[in-house]
Amino acid sequence: MKKRKWIPLVVLRKLLIAAICSIAFVALFSARVHIVPSSKDHRFNDKISTTQDPQSWMRELAPPHLSKAPLPTPKLSGSKGNLDYQKLWKPPSNRGFLPCTNPTPNYNTPAESQGYLLVHTNGGLNQMRSGICDMVAVARIINATLVIPELDKRSFWQDTSNFSDIFDEEYFMNSLANDVKIIKKLPKELVNATRVVKQFISWSGMDYYENEIASLWEDYQVIRASKSDSRLANNNLPPDIQKLRCRACYEALRFSPRIEQMGKLLVERMRSFGPYIALHLRYEKDMLAFSGCTHDLSPVEAEELRSIRENISYWKIKEIDPIEQRSKGLCPLTPKEVGIFLTALGYPSTTPIYIAAGEIYGGESHMAELRFRYPLLMSKEKLASIEELEPFSNHASQMAALDYIVSIESDVFIPSYSGNMAKAVEGHRRFLGRGRTISPDKKALVHLFDKLEQGIITEGKKLSNRIIDLHRRRLGSPRKRKGPISGTKHMDRFRSEEAFYANPLPDCLCRTETEPPPLNVSQIV
Repeated sequence: MKKRKWIPLVVLRKLLIAAICSIAFVALFSARVHIVPSSKDHRFNDKISTTQDPQSWMRELAPPHLSKAPLPTPKLSGSKGNLDYQKLWKPPSNRGFLPCTNPTPNYNTPAESQGYLLVHTNGGLNQMRSGICDMVAVARIINATLVIPELDKRSFWQDTSNFSDIFDEEYFMNSLANDVKIIKKLPKELVNATRVVKQFISWSGMDYYENEIASLWEDYQVIRASKSDSRLANNNLPPDIQKLRCRACYEALRFSPRIEQMGKLLVERMRSFGPYIALHLRYEKDMLAFSGCTHDLSPVEAEELRSIRENISYWKIKEIDPIEQRSKGLCPLTPKEVGIFLTALGYPSTTPIYIAAGEIYGGESHMAELRFRYPLLMSKEKLASIEELEPFSNHASQMAALDYIVSIESDVFIPSYSGNMAKAVEGHRRFLGRGRTISPDKKALVHLFDKLEQGIITEGKKLSNRIIDLHRRRLGSPRKRKGPISGTKHMDRFRSEEAFYANPLPDCLCRTETEPPPLNVSQIV
């Protein structure tokens, strides 16, 4: 009887031991397995988690929280995909134009230096870039040794960056060694020497620099240029001077290695979504204040911008009629208007869009309608972690350089305003023959948008066809640079010309004999 009583106890003991072993095994296994949260838990608009392994970013084309659950991207395979490519993404023909920046046979090494040229650049990144390249040409013209230019630290953006923080200083100097002697600093014996400070006359030609400025060497060893923007004529300069400007801008003046590396990483992460648009959404506080554009803004916002414009001394124009400004096409498109524009052009809601801009004025309140149409809105801050952007984040020009790289490499570049960055990127893409650059006809678009707002027309095929027709010849095809507007005089005549760096043709782009001739200005923009 005792033996029978013990049998159930032995069985129960064995069952308990087995259960405990099973629990221990499961616990051990669970501790060694990394549980990945469901992709449904992720939201595209969330910022990138800073708790991720920073090195994982270098191993992935897209941020971890996006690559695990990528959103749909444009499909370009099959017959429909081919039609979409032709309609939306196909670059315009370069019509046989290729870069031609080599000097002519008569070009010589730099003549003996007559003195030193100090340069104080002014404006934002792209205004400074073009100014630096112009000063390279000016140094050549007046036989000067160029001292590495000083960047503007007092502009609206208050950026403390030095030249070497943004640009590859050594490469810049070495690349132009056969054109201009460039040094990093003024020789010690001349630091306290008397120097002449000049604000070179805007859009000046060879006579001004060869005679009036070069004559200063008779009395001074150092000339300081107090401004660098638009100091050299767009046209009617010797071919070798124009080609030197292009070599400086498109070959010598490249960004610093760390900016180049970060920029390329951002491009790779955008590429992981497929073909993408770089949208230069110039809807930032400084631009709206400067231009006097207040459409769709509240009275409080409009007054804030007016006050900013009034208090910045070097902005000369204070009283601006915002309605007249907009009707002339002189205002940046609003984010809402950009959304209507892209929809009319035929870009689907799944199109990846990189926002090349600083802080959008009014934030989400002004971005909501664009985001509703195009949820896949990306930016530096969404493609990169806080740690990755930290070295650049307090420097507006360095952040702008990252936008510049992503814009140059984009499949389609669209500026909402034809400012300095828009012109610089457009010209660089023309030079490289890269992708579509769609220049919105703002004057015509505003007229259509107002009719839309008034209910006179509606969104649909008719509006879409109209907008597509308006921009059929505004896709960045090669064409000769536009001269001054007829009837303009003096400085207004120069101001009305197309900027050299917005379109370096014919000076730095040459056509092969087997291709058709370029379209003229009346045929294409």
